[in-house]
Amino acid sequence: MNETKSPSKNAEKLQSTESLILFDGVCGLCNKFVQYVLNHDPSGRFRFASLQSELAHEILSRHGKDPALLKTIYLIRNPSRPDEQIFSKSAAALRIIGELNGAAKGLKLFLAVPAPMRDLGYDMVAAVRYRVFGKHDVCPMPTAADREKFLDI
Repeated sequence: MNETKSPSKNAEKLQSTESLILFDGVCGLCNKFVQYVLNHDPSGRFRFASLQSELAHEILSRHGKDPALLKTIYLIRNPSRPDEQIFSKSAAALRIIGELNGAAKGLKLFLAVPAPMRDLGYDMVAAVRYRVFGKHDVCPMPTAADREKFLDI
């Protein structure tokens, strides 16, 4: 059963959150990416919330982003603090990967490629992600061990 978090509880969790990943909770590819992050983030610095959550709507609206658009992943640095930063598409994905353990870490070098070129490839994958990787009817629930890392459940 999903428990609704009070705003104060979310605010409390955000205060101790360095990096928040907002992802399409029903996208098969996005959920695989979240699992990859969970498996390669031994320090546990990343927290997660689905783009379909109230928390994501609040953050994205604050930055003038349309919360209904689900074709990107977002990385929020220092959420709900004065120095909050938001990254999307390839900038978000590459920054996230660059902070993980594993061979994929080297992909961060692609940040040197101009964003329009990187995002063209990102958009091509985003356009077919449901067809290729599937779409869930509801956001999958994390394991009990990972549940505390998800701020929207």
